[in-house]
Amino acid sequence: MPTSKQGNTKVWQRRTTPQQFAVWFGWLSGVAIFVYCWQLISEKTIWFFVTDAPKQAADMAERMVPPKWSYMDSLWAPVWDTINIATLGTMIAIVIAVPVAFCAARNTTPSVHFVRPVALFIIVSSRSINSLIWALMLVTLIGPGVLAGVIAIGLRSIGFCAKLLYEAIEEIDHSQVEAVIATGAARSQQLSFGIVPQILPAFAGISVFRWDINIRESTVLGLVGAGGIGLQLDASISTLAWTQVSLILLVILATVIVSEWVSAKIRHSII
Repeated sequence: MPTSKQGNTKVWQRRTTPQQFAVWFGWLSGVAIFVYCWQLISEKTIWFFVTDAPKQAADMAERMVPPKWSYMDSLWAPVWDTINIATLGTMIAIVIAVPVAFCAARNTTPSVHFVRPVALFIIVSSRSINSLIWALMLVTLIGPGVLAGVIAIGLRSIGFCAKLLYEAIEEIDHSQVEAVIATGAARSQQLSFGIVPQILPAFAGISVFRWDINIRESTVLGLVGAGGIGLQLDASISTLAWTQVSLILLVILATVIVSEWVSAKIRHSII
């Protein structure tokens, strides 16, 4: 830490004068940016609606009670579709993500200068586009329905699964691989006996965790026509059937809670 002299005594200082000015300048710049952004937001905000929002929210909540329990008979099939979208989409993603992850990991890629950048590009592309955007494009290409939702979930999940998996591959214990190499094992045997056993727990955990996330994401894909319970939610909101909306929200909440419980049990049994 810097010090300054007062007479013959050295006085401790946390920062030098230039450093302190730099800190003050940083705070001043942050405050200026915040004020500027707030001004832009304020100019484009109708504050009457903001102040009236609590009253409207209370009115909507009153209209949503009690839920229309008789509508539950129409929700079993959409809930099943939602679970299938998440499950099949996750399976598709895992099948594609495994080879992509091995191509992206430095210690298993066939080519660091060509194959690895391509694999990393696939991972970044998948993670950069939200599942709703994927679903919106796919509904336009192949039409509305569960298939568009399954492919959208799969495309979104490839990057997530591949990224975590290739990081797990790069963090393996190389001494085990060297022991397999010392036996004269071929390249495929090195993968099968030296690398795969080490990443299996991570692979299982990643797969279950992504399935849990996809259950949540698939509940809203119906808003853009990609099947699932989101279709009923969109239709109920459009017709102002608030008692149906409240029931659908409760069903979505229950589905997410059950999927969270199932995924936690599976992860604990694996790890």
